[in-house]
Amino acid sequence: MTATPDLGTYQLASPDLLRSTFRRHAAGVAVITARGAAGPVGFTATSLTSVSAEPPLVSFGIGIGASSWPAIAETDHVGIHVLGEHQGELAATFARSGADRFGAPTAWREGPEGVPVLDDVLAWLVCRVVGRVPAGDHRIVLAEVVLGDPSGSGRPLLYHQGRFNGLRD
Repeated sequence: MTATPDLGTYQLASPDLLRSTFRRHAAGVAVITARGAAGPVGFTATSLTSVSAEPPLVSFGIGIGASSWPAIAETDHVGIHVLGEHQGELAATFARSGADRFGAPTAWREGPEGVPVLDDVLAWLVCRVVGRVPAGDHRIVLAEVVLGDPSGSGRPLLYHQGRFNGLRD
């Protein structure tokens, strides 16, 4: 049985309402990487979405104030990495402002199209950026899958209630 919402307790639309609502929505955790003019860039994303199978397209959101945005705005290719539950610290590193995201202990290598590819992830893709759509203070990036490797083992890392969590049975 589900609870009937009390319509007398609603809130008007606001950034806080949106944040509070989506803190309750469990999401998979990915790291998006790119080659920037000054070196590799990357950030943690919970907005990764499969868009189309034919052609294979994905999307993710990025704030235009993010330190990675200038590189993402200019690059032709991005790396997408699906993180495992053992990678909470890696997710936190790529989410932290001012962190040395590609320094030790982050393990990575230069992959196809010069995209930084992270080691030990559940799956990774290299994608060609095909569009950047304005969406408020963010951009929705559409990218076509070029190649990848889905053979990593383990269970996914999730983001829920402001924390990184493993999947429970």
